[in-house]
Amino acid sequence: MPMAGKGMLLTSMNVDAADEAEFNRWYDREHLEERVAIQGFLEARRYVAHDGNPKYLSLYSTETFEVLDSPAYRTALANQTAWSKANIARFQNMIRAVARITVSRGTGRGAALGIVRLRPSGGEEKLRAALSEQLDPAQLDGIISLHLIESDPALSKPITDDPSTPNPGAGDWFVLIDATDVGALPAAMLRFSGNIALKPPTISNGIYRLMWDLAKSDIG
Repeated sequence: MPMAGKGMLLTSMNVDAADEAEFNRWYDREHLEERVAIQGFLEARRYVAHDGNPKYLSLYSTETFEVLDSPAYRTALANQTAWSKANIARFQNMIRAVARITVSRGTGRGAALGIVRLRPSGGEEKLRAALSEQLDPAQLDGIISLHLIESDPALSKPITDDPSTPNPGAGDWFVLIDATDVGALPAAMLRFSGNIALKPPTISNGIYRLMWDLAKSDIG
């Protein structure tokens, strides 16, 4: 599969403009490398919105889905650095999806990413099959690869929220579309967000530009 591994952590958030420089410095100089270094993590990618909300998006791929509930990862969450605690406290409108990569087709990764958030309401197998039929990059100019990730409702909780807070989107699915340029994405995204045959309501969609990525091999 073009998407490394079987598990994915998706995080997205806003931050006040006054805090952005420090937030980006922390992400670029500490946080991504710290997470990729965890046993079972394979790579991470950072994005900034071209047309989307929240403004910042990160994807972390893992060898298996189980890595995202492993002792190594739980230990990392429980032992954040002081720099991490300060920046995490500034997160706004956070989305945190702990997900399985269930479909991944194509070759490679693009400089731009389209994301469509869906909320299944039963009939998951039929929906997965219908989505899979649309996940064919060969039919779409400028599209490199397409992926479906399915959140685990028990694990997908924003770390900035009260654990008892209702989270209706904890089981949402995300279609990820890797493209060579942001201009290739709107038509491809309509295959999902504008497809009434798929039926589940589209919660949101957005277009993001890749900032940078980091693989396990990059950190030794």
